Amino acid sequence: MSEQEDLQIVHRIYDAFSRGDLAVILNLMADDLDWLFFGSARIPWAGPRRGFSGVEQFFNAAAQAFEVEVFQPDEFLIAGDTIVVPGHERMRVRATGRVVEANWAHIWRLRQSRVVRFREYSDTAAWEAGLRAI
Repeated sequence: MSEQEDLQIVHRIYDAFSRGDLAVILNLMADDLDWLFFGSARIPWAGPRRGFSGVEQFFNAAAQAFEVEVFQPDEFLIAGDTIVVPGHERMRVRATGRVVEANWAHIWRLRQSRVVRFREYSDTAAWEAGLRAI
C-alpha cells in the first residue's frame, strides 16, 4: 500500500467514529490487531486489546463512560506504514457530568490495508479527574 492509501484508511476510521459506525471501523482492522490506550485501571477503556473483540470492548467501554462533544484530529503525519495523528477532544463523563478536555496522539500502523497496531496517548490525569466521583 502507498502512504496515501494508508492515510485514506485512517481518515475513513475517523469519519466512521464521528458517525458512530463501529462496523466500518472493525472492517478496517486486522484480525491480529494490537490495540493499546495507555492509562490506569481507573480508566475503563484503558489497557491492551487484541483483535476485533478487543476493539469492540474498547469502544463499548468508552461509549458507556462518556458522550462525545468534540473529537478532532489536528494533523496527519506519515512515515512509511505509520501514521501519527495529534488531536484534541472534549467529552462529558456520563457518571459525573464533568467535562474532560484532553489532547491526544494516535499512532496507527497498517499492513495490507488493515490496521495492525494502534496506540493512544492522552491526558490521563484529566480523564481520571473527570471520572472521579463527585
